[in-house]
Amino acid sequence: MIEVEESETLQMLRSSVREFASKEIMPVAAKMDEEDYFPADIFKKMGKLGYLGITIPERYGGSGMGYAAQAVIQEEIGYASASLALSYGAHSNLCLDNLYRNGSEEIREKYVPKLCSGEFIGSLCLTEPSSGSDALAMKTRAERNGNGFVINGSKTYITNAPYADLLLVYARTGDAYTPFILLAGDKGVSRGNKFSKMGMRGSPTGELYFDSVDVGMERIVGELDKGLNVILSGLNSERVILSYIFLGIAKRALELSLKYSTERSQFGERLYNFELIQEKLAYMYTRYRTSRMIVDRALRSLEKDRMNLLDSASAILYAAESAEFISREAIQIHGGLGYMKNAEVERLLRDAILGQIGAGTTEIRKKLVARELVKQYKKNNNFLNENDMY
Repeated sequence: MIEVEESETLQMLRSSVREFASKEIMPVAAKMDEEDYFPADIFKKMGKLGYLGITIPERYGGSGMGYAAQAVIQEEIGYASASLALSYGAHSNLCLDNLYRNGSEEIREKYVPKLCSGEFIGSLCLTEPSSGSDALAMKTRAERNGNGFVINGSKTYITNAPYADLLLVYARTGDAYTPFILLAGDKGVSRGNKFSKMGMRGSPTGELYFDSVDVGMERIVGELDKGLNVILSGLNSERVILSYIFLGIAKRALELSLKYSTERSQFGERLYNFELIQEKLAYMYTRYRTSRMIVDRALRSLEKDRMNLLDSASAILYAAESAEFISREAIQIHGGLGYMKNAEVERLLRDAILGQIGAGTTEIRKKLVARELVKQYKKNNNFLNENDMY
């Protein structure tokens, strides 16, 4: 396997986002964590710079650059603040990109430019109090009412919910599923608790309630009763793009560990001279580089086939586990300092832990990877095509 080779355009984008993150995001990253503070002003600046609508064509207010560009932004922001990267991903990929790909021309013209500019903050609403990993067991329902629908139900653990203006809501329509656009100002839409989380603080997470919300047919995203493929293709895209947050976390944890181990002395020696520290650094680096290869492979697959479940699930499975491992080792290298609340590596570990829970748990990912492997083996009567290994 080889890593994605970045074009000159992507290299320029990475440089731009890195500079923006260094000047705008890193100075408030600790505040975001300590105060659970969401920097709405920075989010709007990201819209003006074209980051929010990076995959959206220019005619709708986007930058028209595709998923590789979105991955670059996700990683660079994740390096500076994983929590802001999470809110960015929920807005730009889970909500905006999903809405553009599946929405009608009327929806594109009416809502997409506002999401691209940052005038609207978007949120994808799938998880419910009684259905997390089993997302298709949702109870939110949309019942026909004349020329429209009435929606009743609730969603929970929804990223950006406390501040979102536009909600991409999945609901049951009979025995099928249909995504709808709801607005925070619609009658019957209300916000519940804003949760205080262990990590990813500053990325607002909350509840939403829908009490007899009237919506017209024009608010359907895609076709009526055809929401299952929208859900599944969206989850695959989410797994790949959000994996880059955990690459950012891993890279930052490794760099901080290298810095500390080359500056800190014990027993008259720099830490990096001790063999057990060398072992940690070696494994941290190896896990980071391997994560990048498998995630870049999944990104290439995403651009060809949105339904490639094997690559997307295995990418976030490995990247999330590796980010947590690397962050945990970073704390060990920092010793007592790493355990203090004002240590950045302590925050990185708490942020990394979400990677094994959000966007599908590690356990679900393992099940999906194993199932897809068996399916491919039965179909091809072999393990993997040789071309799949490069």
